[in-house]
Amino acid sequence: MTPEFSRIWQAAEIGEQPRDVMLEASPEERAALARRFAIPDIALLTASARLQRRADGIHAEGRLSARVTQNCVATGDPVKAKVDEPFALRFVEDLSPEGDEIELDADDCDTIAMDGGAIDLGEAVAETLALALDPWPRAPHADQVLSAAGISDGSDVGPFAALKALKGKSGG
Repeated sequence: MTPEFSRIWQAAEIGEQPRDVMLEASPEERAALARRFAIPDIALLTASARLQRRADGIHAEGRLSARVTQNCVATGDPVKAKVDEPFALRFVEDLSPEGDEIELDADDCDTIAMDGGAIDLGEAVAETLALALDPWPRAPHADQVLSAAGISDGSDVGPFAALKALKGKSGG
């Protein structure tokens, strides 16, 4: 399957001199990515990057910008958001040269294997956008809706709210 927003560069064409590139998703690509990410809309997706070959692989450093619409987790209402996310990626020939099992450290989290001697910067940008989306988008009136439904009174939300309530009952 071809990714929805594929922008491929052959690794052999990327040299040691930095090369600046711009990417912009078409309306069709944005619609396909919105379906993939299960969100109503991606109104804009652009990225600027600097590609450069280094001893440890091909580096892509840049920034993505997007305008998205997500659904509120409490109400289902549309929530518009802007995403402005820097990225630093490293593309390498093979992630597992010594077998199936590899160990990654924090610097390896943004390491991507090349496919057939090429990098797909568009797919990497799309994945970066997916990770940058708010996992719990909330409409401005979400607290009132939850309170009216008896789910929350709008105060003391979060993982320690239940502990605070228990502490109050125990006299502590």
